[in-house]
Amino acid sequence: MGNQASAGTTWVVIPTYNEAETIGSLVEAVRGELPADRRILIVDDSSPDGTGEIADGLAAKHTDVEVLHRGEKLGLGPAYVAGFRTALDGGAQRVVQMDADFSHEPQMLPVLLAALADADLVLGSRYIPGGEVQDWGAGRRAISRLGSKYARTALGVRVHDLTGGYKAWRRTTLQGIDMEAVDATGYAFQVETTYRAIKAGFRVREVPINFRDRRIGASKMTRSIVFEAAWQVPAMRLRRHL
Repeated sequence: MGNQASAGTTWVVIPTYNEAETIGSLVEAVRGELPADRRILIVDDSSPDGTGEIADGLAAKHTDVEVLHRGEKLGLGPAYVAGFRTALDGGAQRVVQMDADFSHEPQMLPVLLAALADADLVLGSRYIPGGEVQDWGAGRRAISRLGSKYARTALGVRVHDLTGGYKAWRRTTLQGIDMEAVDATGYAFQVETTYRAIKAGFRVREVPINFRDRRIGASKMTRSIVFEAAWQVPAMRLRRHL
């Protein structure tokens, strides 16, 4: 665990795996967008490229940065669950989740957090008016849109961007969705957590964002992650415990 000198009411949880080239500049950008009550939690899955060591250096330099080291790569979902648990234990009242590769623009943080004034969960949406995806080819755009439409139709919800990962949560919302019971480990985690919030009766709001493809490093998307989402999404609707 990294520096724990001060508690914050707003926590930003950033999972990392091989993000040595971006994590330092991202943390500085996030710090510049949020007030002094912020905490930035980096959840690193033992990145072999030294991301964890860089994160420790950031925590040593900044009292508002903390690092959670995990022993192995266990997937995006478990990383977020561990990060959310740490944030809640640390007194977080608002929790933001975002990618480490600048796909999610740090300057949108105040917008997402402001939208929590009349929502329990705010989604940064690529697929509502004003939202945009940059740097993707036509094929990848089509796959992403179809994936969101597939999840929306299979689950019978009105949210347009179920697969996005830029979200702002109220503390009470995270406490009310039973994170420990979330089954998805890959990108289906994004769908399942939002679906749980909707089923629990929480107010979910979308705000438009500009999503950019990562410019440095390799994508974490794999064929197995796509297959997991394909079968887990319809299964979510059949689970009585949701």
